[in-house]
Amino acid sequence: MKKLIVVLIVIFSFRYLSAQIAPVPDQYVLNPVLINPAATGLRESLSIAGLFRRQWAGIKGAPETIMLIADSPVFDGNTGLGFSIMRDKIGVTRETSVSGSYSYTTKAGEGSLSLGLKAGILATNTAWSELVALEPGDESMLSDSRTFIVPDFGFGAYYYNEKYFAGFSVPRLLGYRFNTDKNRYSLRIDPGQYYYLFQGGYLIDLSEIIRFQPSALLSLSPGEKMLLDINAHFNFLEKVWAGVSFRTNRSFASMVQVAINDQVKAAYSYYLDFGKLGHFSTGTHEIMLRFDLQMKADVVNPLIF
Repeated sequence: MKKLIVVLIVIFSFRYLSAQIAPVPDQYVLNPVLINPAATGLRESLSIAGLFRRQWAGIKGAPETIMLIADSPVFDGNTGLGFSIMRDKIGVTRETSVSGSYSYTTKAGEGSLSLGLKAGILATNTAWSELVALEPGDESMLSDSRTFIVPDFGFGAYYYNEKYFAGFSVPRLLGYRFNTDKNRYSLRIDPGQYYYLFQGGYLIDLSEIIRFQPSALLSLSPGEKMLLDINAHFNFLEKVWAGVSFRTNRSFASMVQVAINDQVKAAYSYYLDFGKLGHFSTGTHEIMLRFDLQMKADVVNPLIF
């Protein structure tokens, strides 16, 4: 019985800490709309991306995420509309979110400023019955929670031109926590638990065929440890993107994206944890396939990656 209680406490603690942050894929560098709704529609095309992420491979119940995202410029090119579906699994807990995003871009100084909003719904439940009871009689405690549906909102800002970019976003404004007495989730709004994402980078022409893009992402939440990503990526003839990322939680990631043709790009990233989890995991794998279908909208300073 005590062992089962310990397992439940660990799961509850993990859900409490992560309930107000959406998964952050490693490939946000090549597709910023993954973490910031203000990047919606900033390409000169209808962009459709599918992503699969398996975190901490080799550990049973480790997070697994599937995403489908589509966004496009509309009207005069200053407006962007997007749609996304995400399925996130952590242990015996499941999250499914469906959301739409909107952005508006205007000229600002030497670049363009885009402001974006995300709105949708998130459904979550926990299948306690999938756990294995450690002692006879514990099975009676393992009743599945009801599906809990909550609204899901986020917002962001993105400033960019042909050489540099800077972004800020709060991917999830509403959170939830599990009530063990009522066997259900309850909605909570706590700005003190928000995750604030700050992103920036610069594009440097090394030669006619090679571009270098250093960038960084800062993940900040009051009362929790700050995380910093330092990224270095190279662009070869607008066909191949390759680079590495270092994270302050003692982890390392490598990534490559290949343009199969003008419309199709495929990307893969491998993330290795040098902390305690690294002793039990073979790493994190992420695959993305993106289709860019040319549109007639005249986008101001379109993204190039």
